[in-house]
This record gives sequence, C-alpha cells and structure tokens, in this order.
Amino acid sequence: MNVLPVVDPVVGYVKEPVDPTLDLYAEIERLKREKNAVLLAHYYQEPEIQDLADFIGDSLGLARKAAETDADIIVFAGVHFMAETAKIVNPDKKVLLPDLNAGCSLADACPPELFKPFIERHPGHTVISYINCSAGTKALTDIIVTSSNAEHIIRQIPRDQPIIFGPDRNLGRYLARVADRPDMVIWDGVCIVHETFSEKKLLALKVEYPGVPVLAHPECEEAVLRHADFIGSTSEIRLFARESEKMKFIVATEEGILHQMRKDSPGKEFIPAPPESGCQCNQCPHMRLNTIEKLYLCLKHEAPELEMEESIRLRALKPIERMLEMSKAVK
Repeated sequence: MNVLPVVDPVVGYVKEPVDPTLDLYAEIERLKREKNAVLLAHYYQEPEIQDLADFIGDSLGLARKAAETDADIIVFAGVHFMAETAKIVNPDKKVLLPDLNAGCSLADACPPELFKPFIERHPGHTVISYINCSAGTKALTDIIVTSSNAEHIIRQIPRDQPIIFGPDRNLGRYLARVADRPDMVIWDGVCIVHETFSEKKLLALKVEYPGVPVLAHPECEEAVLRHADFIGSTSEIRLFARESEKMKFIVATEEGILHQMRKDSPGKEFIPAPPESGCQCNQCPHMRLNTIEKLYLCLKHEAPELEMEESIRLRALKPIERMLEMSKAVK
C-alpha cells in the first residue's frame, strides 16, 4: 500500500525526488483533469506557474474565483493568506498550497493577538483589513478589502463613522488621502517588496526615460507614489498599460506582473522600478517559494492541505462576504 508522504512542518512541502525526464506541464494538466482541480495563481508567481494557471489575478479576482469554482480541489499558487481565503469561502473543498511556508510580511506584521488589543483601544471604529492578513485577523475584522476595491468600499462608510485600517500603513495612508479620511487609524505594517523601491533610483530612471509613465502599486512608500503617473492594484496596472497608447512604462510593483503585461502587449517595453539595494528585492521571496516541482508534487499527493478551525472560518467569512457584496461594481 502506498503511503502519502508526510509534509514536514519545517520544510512545508512534499519533499520527494522528481523525475527530470517528466514533462511537468503535461503532468500537471493531467492531474488537474483527473482530480477536477483548479489552479489559481497570483500575478507574482514565476512565469511558468502563471502559464499553467486556470485563472491569474490579483487578490480581488482570486477571491471571486475561489468563491465561484465548482472544482473539487483548489490549488493556490500564491501565499498562505490567499489559500486561507479560498478555504474560508469553500469549507467543503480541499484547498492546497504548494509550500506552506509561502507567507506574507503584512500578515506576519499583524497577528490577531496584537491586533485585538489595538482594536480595543479604539472602540466604536469600523475595522477594515487589507486581505493580506491571516484568517485570525480577518475574524476580528468588519470588512475585508483589496487594493482594487478599498477606496470604493471606504467611500461607502458614513463619514461620521471612524475607521481602523490594517495592516498596510502605505496603503492606509494612500486611502486616507484619496478617500478624504484623514482621521483613519492605521496599523503600522509594510510589504517587504513595495517598501524597498528607491525614490532616488526612480528619479534617475525618469531622467533616463523622459516622458515614460510610472505605474505604481499603492503599497509603495509615499516618496515613490508622489512620482507615479498611475497608482493602482496589479490588475489595474496591467489594464492601464494594455489600454495606453504609450509604448514604455516604469513599473513599481513585484516584477511577476511583467510576464502578463508583456504577453498583453508584446510590442511595449516594461522597465521594473529598482529597489534601494542591488538585490532582486522587487521579487517577493514568499511568492517565489512555490515552484513547478512543488506544484506537481502538491497535486500528485494532494498535500499540503489547508486546515482551519471552523469557529475562525465562520468569523472570517463575514467580512469577506461584506467585501464581495460591497465591491460588485468593481471590475
């Protein structure tokens, strides 16, 4: 009898040799068909995983697809909080993540045991949390938002109703400005990718490429955002570049999105904004823990599987449902 391999919690994925002669693309497609599995992938995944995905998107699009799917198995090529979100809205489905250690600096920066007393220090506030947080933090939240729908949702909150926003301070400050909510109480968390973009190096790029628009994600620092010609979520950045008549763009977000942008517009040039250091800091190290080999083994053995306490899932479901309802007008 074959015994499924145990996923070591330290390793976080199925550790098994993969035959180098295997056509992993064909094997993954075969396994998806045989198991009635759907592969959801974030824009920040490596290109070969994006090309295998049944749906590629940002957090809002992925949340919607997770809620709509009729697959028996959801394989989430993303990070832990994304797979958790899929499990929250699909309690009866098997949700898999190729590497359980694919976390998120924002989720890590806002653990529920610290967020709860923070909320208690501000009674009477509506708690709005960016989707980049754990299930436990979502369970403490009134409404979940993504970078695509956050402004739209915040504008629906009465102006006399105070708001707590977490966990991203850069997104929170941006939303406080564009939605004219200067008194919004903001948790102090950051994305390790978006906080590294260098204003000095960006300005040098703008001199090198005069007139080339800068497209930036609102998780970037204000010093970077002030030089952006367009600020939006990954999906919005992709759409802007596709529809623009411009032929070159400087892009300040995780460079995984450039794969889809180049496929959309093969004649256009996309220049990644540089980080402060010379490292590849514009790549999310957590997203890149997922590999095509791990994805294959994950589907083959149906592991690692996301599990969650039902009480937390039910509490976390309510703010997600509010988000989906309040963002119906957002594409």
